Amino acid sequence: MRPRRENTYTDELLADGTVHRRYSDGRAEWRTRGEGGVVSWRDSHGVTGTDEPLGRRIVKRTFHDGRVLYGREAGYGRTLWGDGVLTVNRSSFGGRVGAVLAGVAGGALVAGLVLPPMSMTEAEEEELRQQAQSTGGGGDAGSTGEGDDTYDDDWSDGEGGLDDGGDFG
Repeated sequence: MRPRRENTYTDELLADGTVHRRYSDGRAEWRTRGEGGVVSWRDSHGVTGTDEPLGRRIVKRTFHDGRVLYGREAGYGRTLWGDGVLTVNRSSFGGRVGAVLAGVAGGALVAGLVLPPMSMTEAEEEELRQQAQSTGGGGDAGSTGEGDDTYDDDWSDGEGGLDDGGDFG
C-alpha cells in the first residue's frame, strides 16, 4: 500500500502533562491522556475528538461529529490511516530511524505498510479491546518497545516516552 500523503509531526511535552503536536501541514493538536489510554485532542482548526488504542496496533480516531477513522501503527513512529495518510513522528528516535531506513531501503518500509480496517462493528472493536487486555497491551498505553502490541506513552520524556518511536495517531 502506497500512502496518498505523508504528514510528519513533532511532539512537545508541556508542563501540565499534555502534549502539543505540530504537523508538517501547519495544523497543531493538543492531546490529553484519559482513562484506559484514550487520548482526547483538539486541533488548531477547531476539530476535536479521541484516539483509542484497540489492540493489534489499531487506533480508533473518533471525531466530534461522530465520524470514525482507523489507523494501523507500523512501527518506527509511523501510522497509516484508513484515508491513506501516513503520519510519521519526527520528534521520536523511531521517527528519525524510520526516515533513515526508508531512505536507505528505497521505500521498502513504506511498501510494507498494511491498511487498517475501513470499518469495524462494536463487537469487533470490543474483541480487540479484550485481546489487548488479555495480552497486557492496548489500553495501558505503556509500550515496552517495537514489535509488541502496546502503545508508546507520549506523556513522559526520556526512555519509553517522546523519544521512543510511538505514534499513537
